[in-house]
Amino acid sequence: MSSVYRARDRVLERKVALKVLHSQLGDDPEHVERFQREAQSVARLSHPHIVTVMDRGESEGRRYIVFEYVDGANLKEVLERSGPLPVARAVQLAVEIADGLAFAHEQGLVHRDVKPQNVLLTPEGDAKVTDFGIARSLDVERAVTQTGTVLGTSSYLSPEQASGLPTTPATDVYSLGVVLYELLTGELPFSGGSLVEVAMRHVHERPPDLRRKRPDAPLRLAAAVDRALAKDPADRFPTMRAFADELRACLAEPAGAAAETRRPRDAEPTVVIRPRRSPPARRERSRRWLLPLAVLLVAAAAGAIAAVVLLSTDRASGGKQGTGAPDATTVRLSGLTGYDPQGTGGEHDADAPKATDGDEATYWKTEDYATPAFGGLKSGVGLVLDAGADKALSTMTVSTDTPGFTAQVKVGDSSQGPFTPNSAVLTVGPRTTFALRGGRGRYYVLWITGLGSNTFAHVNEVTATAAG
Repeated sequence: MSSVYRARDRVLERKVALKVLHSQLGDDPEHVERFQREAQSVARLSHPHIVTVMDRGESEGRRYIVFEYVDGANLKEVLERSGPLPVARAVQLAVEIADGLAFAHEQGLVHRDVKPQNVLLTPEGDAKVTDFGIARSLDVERAVTQTGTVLGTSSYLSPEQASGLPTTPATDVYSLGVVLYELLTGELPFSGGSLVEVAMRHVHERPPDLRRKRPDAPLRLAAAVDRALAKDPADRFPTMRAFADELRACLAEPAGAAAETRRPRDAEPTVVIRPRRSPPARRERSRRWLLPLAVLLVAAAAGAIAAVVLLSTDRASGGKQGTGAPDATTVRLSGLTGYDPQGTGGEHDADAPKATDGDEATYWKTEDYATPAFGGLKSGVGLVLDAGADKALSTMTVSTDTPGFTAQVKVGDSSQGPFTPNSAVLTVGPRTTFALRGGRGRYYVLWITGLGSNTFAHVNEVTATAAG
């Protein structure tokens, strides 16, 4: 619909990017309106990861937009030149893109054409989203494109776009999931001989397993990409901000931590030892060894039992092994109150003790809110936990029967706050362990920042450990 030139601003003596509508489209009201809407829309998006609009106007019947000039390649060119990116670099770029798109969504705009070609990299390596040419306002009463019209690039097209259905912020979540898959593998999840074939595969086929293409990708990251690529928009991340937070958590999570949150910490392998049978031809000769063998097996079993008892006793008492290294000791927490600094101050306070009563059938819960997150009314709510004294906890484990919400552990010296972040933001599964950063205090708050696909969250049980 337009051509883009590098130009010179003669007033401020700087390079700029000049986007000019093709002359043959100047008499097409739909293209003119879309071009003008891009200028109006992006002009109000001032964000470090969105290319800035500086001016717009018309000269000799040609409409133009002036953008900041980004002296770097687009992300597609980088992929074609270098192939798949290192995991950390790919995730960092996806976080920056997600931050820019989340800001656009919060201003009421859906991009609808998220792809590597529309992401520019600055000389410092930062990502900037550009080309909102088919962006759609979330509150526009009369869209330039109506339901039934397919817009976007087929390789990155969401299922709802391919079906001609209305677009939402979840549309951009899906397309960014495709981009991240490509950054990690160097391939697109769906390809085909025609644009229609590719679009239909987005609608009907499950995406390939990321870890088959990229075995070093963490399980948690693979799960995040898989969720972003869900066919049903309701099954994706509730907001682009939630997707960005989960990618940040993937970036911050130490290697192996994701697997740890999916396995109970007290689960131990079971070893079964069976005596080998003697061959039939040697059965008579082996009988003379039966009694000594039985004695040896009993002695071995007794030794194994003694070792298990000693190990269990040592763990229960928080003792030390021969190396002298301290084990983690359990810290008794007390559910104290809810924490709602942007609301009424409290949050189901009477139920707070149920989160630490040792009974996973009981729970503290958040208030009911409309999704996404907390109806846009607040950044989160929390549960205040009392460690009984000033302590530096090492871990905090949360059990819930409403998995999928995002949360972070914070610490402070007063039950009324303020609280300082003390962990990464994680998506909470049925049982999730937060690795704490060494902050010290008596009071800890489980700060819930998003509800996932639910309208509330249960905290059934919270336990903690500290270094012995």
